[in-house]
Parts: sequence; structure tokens; C-alpha cells
Amino acid sequence: MNVKSKGLGRGLEAIFEIENLSLPEKNKKKSLIDEIEIGRVVPNPRQPRTRFDEEALQELAESIRTLGVIQPITVKKEKDGTFLIISGERRFRASQLAGLETIPAYIREVDDQTLLEMSLVENIQRQDLNAVDIALSLQRLVDECALTQDRLAERVGKKRSTVTNYLRLLKLPAEVQLAVREELITMGHARALIGMESEEKQVALLKRIVKNHLSVRQVEELVSKAGKETKKTRGENSGDEEYPEDYGRLVEHLERFFNQDISIKRGTKGKGKIVIEFRSDEDIRAFLRRFENLE
Repeated sequence: MNVKSKGLGRGLEAIFEIENLSLPEKNKKKSLIDEIEIGRVVPNPRQPRTRFDEEALQELAESIRTLGVIQPITVKKEKDGTFLIISGERRFRASQLAGLETIPAYIREVDDQTLLEMSLVENIQRQDLNAVDIALSLQRLVDECALTQDRLAERVGKKRSTVTNYLRLLKLPAEVQLAVREELITMGHARALIGMESEEKQVALLKRIVKNHLSVRQVEELVSKAGKETKKTRGENSGDEEYPEDYGRLVEHLERFFNQDISIKRGTKGKGKIVIEFRSDEDIRAFLRRFENLE
């Protein structure tokens, strides 16, 4: 039983163009929307998305029981008669939970390379995808589909600067990337952390962000201040004099203990002072609690 095509919004079909105009000449073939047996549908083993929220799937399944599948999935027909999912695995899984026997599907005839590209692009367009998973999908498009960043930006409908910002996230430590994926911090926090000079300091600041619920603006200010302090400790603002390595190590240890900005000022004869910044009386009380816990 054929079904009428429904509005898909700006997603995979909009990007690749429903008339096949943007596909290679060999892929400009006949395509249709039809009801197919759900038992003949198989997930794409190269699907970029690997995690699905079970509660959200159950909610979608309940909606499907009531309203049906509003937006068809997109598939490729294989030689053995099965249908490989290009996009819509979440809808497919929810339809299985809802007990459907058939599912509306947009059937495309594409080669393996175009299939991978379509799957990755569709994944990037998802609103519920976190920034790191988007970055990983973009990197796969660069590596496996041989796309330049300019071509990549055009393909996914984003500015080149946006693509670059996403890809830069993959240079951050694994701890920071995991925090983004677990929604402990935002992409804005992660972008600010890129400005820290070392992975150790990036992870240390990440812990402060999570513990103290710092805003993106606060993190940007801390990163900026850290950069200035680094220049001072390296002597870049005092006749190119470099402080001993122990000074930097002491600052790092104190910052981890106090969760505040620490600076060291040293005179020409070796004398100086350690400055611990605080924002309120509560910070002072927090200092006391930490010392009392050591007793």
C-alpha cells in the first residue's frame, strides 16, 4: 500500500534535495515512499548514533500507537530484499516497541559512499544530538567522504566557522568531551576551555565548572586571566625573566585546593607574595571548611 509523502522539514531530504539534483549522476534514480514490512528493516551498522534514550523511545512508541509514524524513515533496498536504514532508526525502534508490522519508508537507490554521507549528514541535523557527537560525524565526513571543510559546511547547511568550531572540540581531553556528551557542560564551556594552555589545566577548570556551576562567561574570564597569569609567571611582562617551574606547580595545586584564582608575585630578590582571590564571605567560610576537614 502506497502512502502519500508528508512534509519532512529541513533535514536529510532538504539537504540532498528530493529531486536528486545534488546526488552523483549514477545515483539519480527512481525513488518512492511505500509501506514496508518492519521485519525486513535492518539498522545501518555504520550509523553514527549509537545511544538511544529508552524513556524517550517509550514515549515515541506511545505516540506512534496513537498517531502512527508521521515522518517516514529513509532506507536503501539491499540485494537480499532487506531495507537498510539511512535515517530514522529511532522511529524504527519505537515502531518495533509499538508493535507495528509495517512502517512508511522513503526508498532511495544510492551507492555505499553516498549512503554513508547521507547517514552522517542526517545525524548532524538532529536537534537532540550533543556537540561532540556532531563533531565526530563531521570528522567522519572529512575522513571517509573526502570532503573539504568548505564543501562540508555547504553539505550540512552550516557556516564554515561553525564547522571549524565543532571540529576543534575533538582536540579537547576525553574528560571534557565526555562532560559535553553527558550534558554536564555546554559547547560554549568547551569552546572556552580550548583557550587553556594544557590538558591538565583544561581538566582542572572543567572540575571547577561542574562543581561551582560556572557560566560560560565566567569560564571565559578565568581562561583569559589564566593566560595573563601565565605570561607573568613566565616573565614575559618583566624583562623576559622566567619563574622557576615550582612556582607554576604550586599555583596549580593551590587552585585545585581552593577552587579560586591564585597568583604569585615575586620581586627581583626572590621575595614576593601569593594572592588568593575570593568573591564573597562564603568563599572565606569555604576555605575554613576545607582546612577543618584536614584536621
